[in-house]
Amino acid sequence: MTQILVADDHPLFREALRGALAPYFKDTEILEAESLDSMMAVLDEQRNVSLVLLDLTMPGGEYFNGLITVREAYPDIPVAVVSASEGIEVVAQVMSLGAQGFIPKSAPTKDIAQAIIRITEGHTWVPEAMQAELEAVNEELAQLLQRFRELTPKQIQVLSFLRAGLMNKQIAHEMNVTEATIKAHISAILRKLEINTRTQAVLLMDKLQLS
Repeated sequence: MTQILVADDHPLFREALRGALAPYFKDTEILEAESLDSMMAVLDEQRNVSLVLLDLTMPGGEYFNGLITVREAYPDIPVAVVSASEGIEVVAQVMSLGAQGFIPKSAPTKDIAQAIIRITEGHTWVPEAMQAELEAVNEELAQLLQRFRELTPKQIQVLSFLRAGLMNKQIAHEMNVTEATIKAHISAILRKLEINTRTQAVLLMDKLQLS
């Protein structure tokens, strides 16, 4: 039996999506995860997952870390982001980072089902209304996304702490590493993003902000 994994930290949304999809995928088992860690645990244990429906803001998955992590660990499993953050920059980032689709949480159940079918057949899918906008994303954003894609999950986590206003010592405590390790991460982040200061890093995260 094929499996679809719904990874979202809101149990009511997971339950609603399971119920909505059941009539369309009667021979499919729908699995659930509420965080990055639990999503990876399910993928490690299960061998028939044909699609991950991924929320961008569940614990551990913030700032695209969930998407990056699952694409690196399981490149052969398609991922469709299901999100309430429907800005075109977010959609462009999601697709640039390797998602096979972007499905707005506001989409009708029928559209979600059609998107899942298309993606599991090997196609990409975004709402038709967004396709022209995606093609118009400017070159600056495309270059920014390419640089962002070079960051490791740990570096993305450091960036999120920087944006929250934490100092190096506080970040080291949160991540259970040495302050020297954090300084090395920040140096690598600045180099990869082609910027010079922590302030520029915070401004960059503001530009990439998810609602």
